[in-house]
Amino acid sequence: MKKSILVTILSFCSFLTFAQDEEGGGFKKENLFTGGSVSLSFFDNAFLVGGNPVLGYSLTRWADAGIVINYTYTSYRDYYYFDDKLRQSIYGGGGFLRIFPVKFLFAQGQLEYNWIRLKYIPPPGGGLSEKAKASTTSLLVGGGYTTGRDPDAKGPFGYLAILFDITNNSNSPYTDNYGRSVPIIRAGINIPLFQGGGRR
Repeated sequence: MKKSILVTILSFCSFLTFAQDEEGGGFKKENLFTGGSVSLSFFDNAFLVGGNPVLGYSLTRWADAGIVINYTYTSYRDYYYFDDKLRQSIYGGGGFLRIFPVKFLFAQGQLEYNWIRLKYIPPPGGGLSEKAKASTTSLLVGGGYTTGRDPDAKGPFGYLAILFDITNNSNSPYTDNYGRSVPIIRAGINIPLFQGGGRR
């Protein structure tokens, strides 16, 4: 697992260097953007909601990268057998890369490190609740649709993404009671920080 994370980070850094070289290099403040997303997921008696503010940079006409901060609340309930509950709060952050083959579609990879606070609530008459702490790395991959990322106009745009954690980590905040990866749906907006004249 640690080797795969290291390979991912090195590949990401290599890509950033290649993208900057292709674009002519040099920092351009008009390429900065902010924004973020909200997360929402319903799956097999699980509920997830969260927020993910971002700070990003348009590397090229077809690629964005940035950092993200996470906060997510998740609740599971076993209706079928025990009627117990598990609630967790997740906070952390990481980096993301989005590739836009066309203006309205993108592929995304996001490496995260999160801290988790859990609370187990037993069924009525089942005893006292319990608390625990954990931390974990997640690698989210997927894709989405945008309202149109225009590298020339540099205007705000909305997006909708579906991501999955592919690490198969039992501590992942993006799995259900059985350790299966659940779809994470994120809807958000990108807002340019500086209105420039576009790339020339």
